[in-house]
Order: sequence, then structure tokens, then C-alpha cells
Amino acid sequence: MSSSITPLLLVDGYNIIGSWSPLKSTRDRHGLEQARYELVETLINYTVHKGYKTQVVFDSQYQKTPSSVEHHSTHLSICFTAWTQTADTYIERVCATFFRRQQINHNRIIVATSDRDQYLTAMGYGAEWMSVEVLAKDIESSRSQVRHKQRSNKRSRGRLLFNCLDAQSQEKLARWL
Repeated sequence: MSSSITPLLLVDGYNIIGSWSPLKSTRDRHGLEQARYELVETLINYTVHKGYKTQVVFDSQYQKTPSSVEHHSTHLSICFTAWTQTADTYIERVCATFFRRQQINHNRIIVATSDRDQYLTAMGYGAEWMSVEVLAKDIESSRSQVRHKQRSNKRSRGRLLFNCLDAQSQEKLARWL
């Protein structure tokens, strides 16, 4: 899949943290920073598996800081909004830009949130919506698929040392025999 047509997944970060029991529990026990970290770690593998470009958006509206973007991988970045901006307004702006086709880097935008107003706005701009529950189930399904594929790869190699070699080494060994 070409990077110019990669779907963009916009994640309303604090909304997800406040909606997922494990992340809510982490937030309450260990603080917001740890909950953000766990959310990002959860999304990294999911993003690669699904072929998404993901941007996790966090509010910074009550801190007098400019907006910033941190790139955690080629597929996932984190945006902290500017002092006067909410995650909702940031996501709405991205959806509006997509709707006007001013940004053609993505053929789809998916907004992950449980915020009803955000859902209606995103859909109004032609973006797709993914509920918090659906995102959680999809992440678990992706994890399961990856584990199944890893088990299948281990089984298919068999017990012979020959099967553990890369193709080039197997070819050299076969010529010797």
C-alpha cells in the first residue's frame, strides 16, 4: 500500500484513556503520563498491522504551551494541541481539511472516540467513526491474528535445522548434498 493512500486514524487520546478500564485504572494509580504511554504502546503494533497512519491527539488547552508533534514510529505520532485548542477542535480541523480535499495524503480518515459530538462532526465531514469499544475489540483481534501467525510460522519450520536457515543458506547446503 502506498503511503500516499494510507488511511489516517485520529485517536482522541484522553477520551480513550477515560473510556478504557485498564487505562483508566493506570491513570488513577500511576498518573496520566503512564496511561498515555500504555495507550501509545498499544496502538503502535495495531497501527502497523492495520496499515494505518495514526495520530493520537491530546489536549494541552490548559497549559500555556505551543502545539507539538512527537513521532514514535513511521506509522504513529502524538500531537499535543496548543494552549487554546482542544483535541476535538484539532480533529475537526483535520476532518474539514480532508472534506475539502485540501489534503490528499489519505484516502480515508477514521476518528476513534466515544464523544457523540465528535462522532457527528467527523461523519459530517465524510470521515469514518470508530467507537472506543470497536477499537478495543479490533486491537485485540489484531493481537490474536499476529499471535496465530507467529505460532504458524514456528510450526511450519519443523524440527530440522535446515528449516531454520534462510533461503540462501538452504540453497548452498542443498548444493553440497
